[in-house]
Amino acid sequence: MDNKRTCRLIRSSRTYHGKQGFDYHEAISKESADSQGICMMLLTILPGQRAKAHLHQNHETTIYMMEGKSCMWYGENLEQHMELEQGDFLYIPAGMPHLPYNPSTTDICTCVLARTDPNEQESVLLLPELDALWDSKKT
Repeated sequence: MDNKRTCRLIRSSRTYHGKQGFDYHEAISKESADSQGICMMLLTILPGQRAKAHLHQNHETTIYMMEGKSCMWYGENLEQHMELEQGDFLYIPAGMPHLPYNPSTTDICTCVLARTDPNEQESVLLLPELDALWDSKKT
């Protein structure tokens, strides 16, 4: 048995600003827990806040919506749209362009994210050419 590998308790007290434009509550990652194939974090999206259009080149993402409502444009040209409500689960495959946002002007939304890359930010690819579509797609 490898003596360096053990269970780790992480008390999320640190946040970091992701390339996507959101602030994440650090939880499980290569850096915090020496995880080998997964990362997990908590995300609170403020009213009216949105991410930058992006994709995760080499890893899948799962999301559990804990509180509030979130929406997301997704697809090659952000041509598809979905709404997530409290209690919903979402799967995003590797390489899928997406742009999540909080449609509320008053309520926050909070979700738990898990990804198949322990170095959460390394496979993030920003898509500035799709950000221009945001203004034409606001709902």
